[in-house]
Amino acid sequence: MTSALYPKAVLFDLLTALLDSWTSWNQAAGSEPLGRAWRAAYLRLTYGCGRYIPYEQLVRDAAVEVGLPDSAAHALEADWLTLTPWRGAVEALQTLAPHCKLAVVTNCSTRLGVQAARLFPIHWDAIVTAEQAGVYKPDPRPYQLALDTLGVPAHQAAFVAGSSYDMFGTAAVGLRTYWHNHVGLPLVEGAQKPEIEAPMLDQLVPWLGRFGQ
Repeated sequence: MTSALYPKAVLFDLLTALLDSWTSWNQAAGSEPLGRAWRAAYLRLTYGCGRYIPYEQLVRDAAVEVGLPDSAAHALEADWLTLTPWRGAVEALQTLAPHCKLAVVTNCSTRLGVQAARLFPIHWDAIVTAEQAGVYKPDPRPYQLALDTLGVPAHQAAFVAGSSYDMFGTAAVGLRTYWHNHVGLPLVEGAQKPEIEAPMLDQLVPWLGRFGQ
């Protein structure tokens, strides 16, 4: 495929679409059921808070909500740099890098977002965090901030989501979306369906390679 067929930019959710943060939450919580409950509580707080509240605080508040000790949040952050890319993530980014600008749009603090993005051996053209945008996804502003930083209009860009909540924001901005639904979550009620939903990233590069057709 020629670069002309690719979008000018690809934006990625970081902690779910590219990195396996599920395992880290489960380990910090002590079990998968507790990890899932903790993460669900965190998501409710994130999507309901409006303006940015420090990510680390929301993680701690969610732990308290589900009965976990403070040590769980500390354990999650202590293992932050051991987050593991999903299979195929590094290869996909390296394949796309000659053709597209690459950016992260992540719901975490700038400190942790930059650390996690640097786990990948590539150059990011932009790393946009909820802290920088002043609000959490799926508010349209973090996505739009990334596009403005890159100087690329929405119709010439794509988004790779890790959660179907992202579709509220990408629909509002006008981004075509690939949902890497690795753990098989249901589509959130009211969310627009993505252009592609897949449990792996193997369809991503072929989809982007014919983006301009």
